[in-house]
Amino acid sequence: MRESTKPADILEVHALPRDRTKGLLRCGSITVPCALGRSGITTRKREGDGATPTGTFELLHVYYRADKGRTPQTVLPLEVLKPELGWCDDPGHPRYNRLVNLPFQASHEKMWRDDRLYDIVVVLDCNMYPPIKGKGSAIFFHVAREDYRPTEGCVAVAPHHMRLILSKVSPGCQMEIRS
Repeated sequence: MRESTKPADILEVHALPRDRTKGLLRCGSITVPCALGRSGITTRKREGDGATPTGTFELLHVYYRADKGRTPQTVLPLEVLKPELGWCDDPGHPRYNRLVNLPFQASHEKMWRDDRLYDIVVVLDCNMYPPIKGKGSAIFFHVAREDYRPTEGCVAVAPHHMRLILSKVSPGCQMEIRS
């Protein structure tokens, strides 16, 4: 496969016709498999529905586990993930769909996981500015399970594909998710 040296402005994500929880992600001349939400792709995202939302979302920030591998090469803002970080998923809380410090009393997701899913995790601009209560939180681009089992609404790829894609993106790169 020949790869373009031009930075990617758009990551295109499409579901596979035979399995709505799996898809393909295209980054310039690179096409890789990806895992999608357990409920497939939706135009009507709701908190907890397990669906990946359609739309175009900027790749905002990369977090990574320094204890799980080398620093990803990328032009995107990059930060080491720490055990005390979480993400609020409580629609009734003022910090809904935002990074929080643990301990945190409202419902939240722990960013420091025992599995590999957030060894590299990219925050997508999905329901962020401003967050609308109940329209979904913690929609990330992250590392997939080994067998590409469905996510809770995120887009996920193999670790080596994540590193390759992050090395190819341009500042302001967007992910376009279509069914």
